[in-house]
Amino acid sequence: MKVSRKYSGLAMVCGLLLAGAMFAQAPGIKRTIVQQGDVSFPGHEAIIAHVEIAPGASAGRHTHFGEEISYVIDGEGELLVDGQPARKLKTGDGFIVPAGAIHDAHNTGSKPLVLAAVYYVEKGKPLATPAK
Repeated sequence: MKVSRKYSGLAMVCGLLLAGAMFAQAPGIKRTIVQQGDVSFPGHEAIIAHVEIAPGASAGRHTHFGEEISYVIDGEGELLVDGQPARKLKTGDGFIVPAGAIHDAHNTGSKPLVLAAVYYVEKGKPLATPAK
């Protein structure tokens, strides 16, 4: 009985750490999950997030286990996707990053770069995975 409680507690701690790692963020970027839920394709979910990147900051090179679909609410920046030319971003622009593509967003302005992001990703996988 005591052993199973010990393992249950350990499993809970590991689960909390994993959840924290799923949403770990680079300094200068803040992702706030607005809504998260299942979608019609089995094993996938949609995550809607409010994203802010501080002036001069970058999201950091990373990938997603699915697509990122974002709309620039405010600010200006640059989207860098490996194998593609850099793309300037400004208020009102939108972009789609394919699943697994290594990418980074950099705030080139003097105020926060604010995005509405929708991630259509594999359920149970980290939202973002750092890339080298």
